[in-house]
Amino acid sequence: MTTTPDQRPVEATLDFLRSAFEPEWREPAVGHEAVAAWESENRVTLPEPYRTFVAEISNGCSLGPAEDGGLQPLGWLPESWPDLGPRQPGEPFPLEAAWPWEDDETVDPEHDPRTDAVYTKGSIVLGSEDGQSFWVLVTTGPRRGEIWMVSDVGAGPVPGDDAWGFEQWVEQWHPGNDWCA
Repeated sequence: MTTTPDQRPVEATLDFLRSAFEPEWREPAVGHEAVAAWESENRVTLPEPYRTFVAEISNGCSLGPAEDGGLQPLGWLPESWPDLGPRQPGEPFPLEAAWPWEDDETVDPEHDPRTDAVYTKGSIVLGSEDGQSFWVLVTTGPRRGEIWMVSDVGAGPVPGDDAWGFEQWVEQWHPGNDWCA
């Protein structure tokens, strides 16, 4: 469980995030008290700058990353999210490196607790890319603050071992660049 907030982002980062999400498409920010209450309930402190973004700028946005429906509000799940039990963002994220489980012969394709843990522990869901791929922000462990892609075939940091944080993920989307450039 991570309980100490990161240092507040510099104002230039917050200005960029404000500019990347058009005000008319933003959901209202929830405020620092609501973020702290969510964190307390989920036994985790959100990584910056996402934490301040949700508190001060926008709690989701229908236009923007991710491509299918935009940025999910804090704690919400895309309609296509698999029902694998309750989300546990304060529990340890189970991976430290990419894991293409479709190539792993030890994985039970019907139900494997290891893959279920990747979907349910140590992250929040930012959105869906194609109905079967999901952008997540890792909230615990050594990969905390990184953006990962979780799909029906595996999970890994994006765009690779030097994964993006929330700001870099938005920067990559904002000008319409290819996600994995």
